[in-house]
Amino acid sequence: MSENQNLLAEQRRALIVDEVRRRGGVRVNELTRQLGVSDMTVRRDLDALARQGVLEKVHGGAVPVVEASTHEPGFEAKSGLEPTAKEEIARAAARLVAPGSAIALSGGTTTYTLARQLLEVPDLTVVTNSVRVADVFHTAQRTSGRRPGAATVVLTGGVRTPSDSLVGPVADRAIAALHFDLLFLGVHGISAEAGLSTPNLAEAETNRQLVRSARRVVVVADHTKWGTVGLSSFAALDEVDTLVTDGGLPAEARTEISERLRRLVVAGEPEDDEEPEGPEED
Repeated sequence: MSENQNLLAEQRRALIVDEVRRRGGVRVNELTRQLGVSDMTVRRDLDALARQGVLEKVHGGAVPVVEASTHEPGFEAKSGLEPTAKEEIARAAARLVAPGSAIALSGGTTTYTLARQLLEVPDLTVVTNSVRVADVFHTAQRTSGRRPGAATVVLTGGVRTPSDSLVGPVADRAIAALHFDLLFLGVHGISAEAGLSTPNLAEAETNRQLVRSARRVVVVADHTKWGTVGLSSFAALDEVDTLVTDGGLPAEARTEISERLRRLVVAGEPEDDEEPEGPEED
């Protein structure tokens, strides 16, 4: 990490988390030197990150949190993680959507961020098992009134998870009866060996059904999801068409992903132009 007196708190904390994960632990005096900020500032950052549950404070520094594969953070806890990366990913993912498409958005804070970016795309049909995602579209319609081209939203039923997704047999049956052009899938973890995974067994089955019902699958995941493995895998990497991620993804991970997926989109980095994904012509 290079020294920078002008880093925003969010940027500084993202760098701290990356350093803790990369090295397995850091000391306060190392962070003050690397970040060019005071001891007090670093300690406040560590306090904030510990409250979010992304690291554990120890005497003189911090270490990674060792989470069980069954641990499932709530929506609010996950919302505070990598917010800038999620906004960048959402903007890049929104460019893949053509007007008039039938799309699906799974649960998750990144898909929730994407939903806000899709409000101005006309004539969408949006299938979702996320209460939060559905609220984005419904709130926009209540605020501005039903306008021409506003999205039609289909919210599945089901049992609500800590991350405000609807899962279980009711959700699975509803999704199985539908077909959509493009699925945007948030994940708890992604790895070469385990593929896409989640700590929630019921959510894993609902996600499997989302994948089966989609013509194309786009995973939206920030770089911290790479190498994380939840209790249950629900799709292999070769079932994914596109991964949209951020610039923090390591070079070796980019190489491995590029060998397995048709397309890797790194938000904020140049890429060959490609048309948005829309409905197929008759």
